[in-house]
Amino acid sequence: MSSLSPIVAVPSFQTIPALNISNLQAWYGEAHILHNVNLTVHAGEVVTLLGRNGAGRTTTLRAVMGLVGKRSGAIQIMGKDAISLATYKIAHLGVGYCPEERGIFSSLSVEENLLLPPVVSKTEKGMSIAEIYEMFPNLYERRNSQGTRLSGGEQQMLAVARILRTGARLLLLDEISEGLAPVIVQALGRMIMTLKEKGYTIVMVEQNFRFAAPLADRFYVMEHGQIVETFSATELEQKMPLLNTLLGV
Repeated sequence: MSSLSPIVAVPSFQTIPALNISNLQAWYGEAHILHNVNLTVHAGEVVTLLGRNGAGRTTTLRAVMGLVGKRSGAIQIMGKDAISLATYKIAHLGVGYCPEERGIFSSLSVEENLLLPPVVSKTEKGMSIAEIYEMFPNLYERRNSQGTRLSGGEQQMLAVARILRTGARLLLLDEISEGLAPVIVQALGRMIMTLKEKGYTIVMVEQNFRFAAPLADRFYVMEHGQIVETFSATELEQKMPLLNTLLGV
């Protein structure tokens, strides 16, 4: 008989999904918006939620953050149950949410906006101001400018940069390319690829399919508050006829 001890496989942290949603229901008042949403995002992935306006994509992000009137089902963030947590406690799990309205402090300068966010993650330190300026050269050039003087693209960069200051590693980005000039949209695409290379996990809600398609590892398609299709980037070409039907892309 061999005297060697059996080798026991130790589960990798990477096997734990960064975000796992099961049977999620969400309401605004009496309006039942999400119906049994099931969604998994692995650590280091970029996942895009596709769908027409009103499909429930933004509500899904808001439900993860606890920003809807009522929710039920299961939400796990890095293996930790979050469905019953307050929004600030969800942020402490390392989640950053960039809403469509951006929410920067318009009366403060770029640098003052960047100095405000506290580090909320218990395991990660936020990006330094120097790292932010390296990633967003436009913000360095405008560091003394008030938020009201920034272009829409610069405001969007600042909104994302503030999240990176908090130490969040799971980023929920809602329509970050909407209404922006093509050159700024390209810069945001490069930003997402850089963050992916650094190991960030990103969930994007995007109406701009041309922007989202080359960035995402996987796609979920929503309709009437439900997930109706899911596929990987390698399946994108064969799914185009279906996307034309569902989204009109």
